[in-house]
Amino acid sequence: MQKVNMWSEEFGAETDTPILLIMGSMSQGILWPDEFVGRLTAGGRRVIRYDHRDTGRSGTVDFAAEPYTWDDIKNDVYRVMDAHGLDSAHLVGHSAGGLLGQLIAVERPERVRSLTVIASSPLGGGEGQVLLRALTGQPQPEGSLPGPTPEFVEFFRALMAALPPQDRRALIDGMIAEQRVLHGTGLPFDEDAARRLQERIYDRARDLSAVANHRLAAAAGPDFEPVGVLHRVKARTLVIEGSHEPVKPGHGAIIAEQIPGARLTIVAGMGHTLPLETHQQLADAILTHTTE
Repeated sequence: MQKVNMWSEEFGAETDTPILLIMGSMSQGILWPDEFVGRLTAGGRRVIRYDHRDTGRSGTVDFAAEPYTWDDIKNDVYRVMDAHGLDSAHLVGHSAGGLLGQLIAVERPERVRSLTVIASSPLGGGEGQVLLRALTGQPQPEGSLPGPTPEFVEFFRALMAALPPQDRRALIDGMIAEQRVLHGTGLPFDEDAARRLQERIYDRARDLSAVANHRLAAAAGPDFEPVGVLHRVKARTLVIEGSHEPVKPGHGAIIAEQIPGARLTIVAGMGHTLPLETHQQLADAILTHTTE
C-alpha cells in the first residue's frame, strides 16, 4: 500500500461515538463545514475529518513517478481510522466519499457501525461515464443513471474550453463560480461565505493543482467500483439527497433501493454542497442515525 502523510483533525471527547467524515473527489476535509461539525459534536459525537491525499495539508504525490488508484484513496480511509485508534466508526461520505463508504461497507463490514451517503451515486453505477457522456454531448444508453442538469453541463463545458486562471484572485473567482453551480438553485447563494471558504481552501493547500491527480487515479484503474454488490451492505444506511441536486439527481433513490433497509431523506433546497441552511436537518438526521 502506497503511504502518503495524511492530515486529519478530531472534535469531541475520545469516549464519544465516533463519526468519520469522508469528503468527495478533489476536496479538502474542511468542506465539512465547521458549524455542521459543531452540531454533531454537541450531540455527543467524536467527529473526525481529513484531507484526501493530494488535497489540503495532506501529502502530495508526483503522480508520474508514483501513480496511485482510487483503491489507494479508499485504503487511506482505513489508515485514518487506524491512526485515530478506531476499529470501527460511523461513516458519513459526501459525493465520491459516499462511494468510498459504500465500498468499505461491502469490503470490511466489521469497520462500519453505520453508513450515511450524501449527494452520491450507487457503487458500480457508472457515474463517471454518465458525466463524461453528458459533457461531450454523447447520448446516454438506456438504463444509465440520470445525468447532470443542463446548467451543470453548460458551466463545465465552458470551463474545459477556457484558459486556466493565472493569479490567486482569478482562481478563487473561478472556484466560487463552480461552487455556485454545485450549490444549485434551491437556496440563496451566499457569495461572501463562498469567498471565505474558497480563500481558506486556496491558502491551506500544499499544492492546489495536485487535486487533478484524483482524475488520473480514476483513469489508472483498475475500476474500484464493483457492480451488483450493494445488496451485501449490512450496515444501517441513511441516504441523503438534495431536492435541487445538479450533479447526480435521483441517484440517492437508486442507492436506497439497492441497499437492504436503507432510508432515503430528501433535503429541501439543497444542491450538491452543504450550505448553512441545511446543517440543522443534516445533523439531526445523522445524530439520530448514529445513535447506538
